[in-house]
Amino acid sequence: MAGLLRKTNLGASAMRLPRTVTPKKRTPIKVRRRKLTKIQAAARGQDCLLRFPVCNWRNETTVLCHSNLLKDGKGLGLKAPDKRAAFGCCACHDVLDGRAPRPAGLTYDQMISQFNQAVDATHVILRRLGLLKAEL
Repeated sequence: MAGLLRKTNLGASAMRLPRTVTPKKRTPIKVRRRKLTKIQAAARGQDCLLRFPVCNWRNETTVLCHSNLLKDGKGLGLKAPDKRAAFGCCACHDVLDGRAPRPAGLTYDQMISQFNQAVDATHVILRRLGLLKAEL
């Protein structure tokens, strides 16, 4: 036990309590969002053209819903181009992207068929707005 005793005096500094450190102000994390393209911005306020059975018919939730098919340009970390997208409400968009289950009675092929029809209808609107050139 004698070997465990301290032989040197630590002085008054050992008796002081440690100084409290004031934390630095945290700066909020900056989120960089991509700016919407003109076609994506045009979706605001439009009617839902997907019209799946879960449609909420609320045009204030309408966004541009991009295709999820590889043949349309979708890939790992890549979004399909705006030319392969349709106006859709948030409920239909969730079904299309797989965030919500497909309603009973709506097969995958029917969903893709409705999406392709909605893309064609979206193109008509975008041409009328002057955001998409007429194809020959």
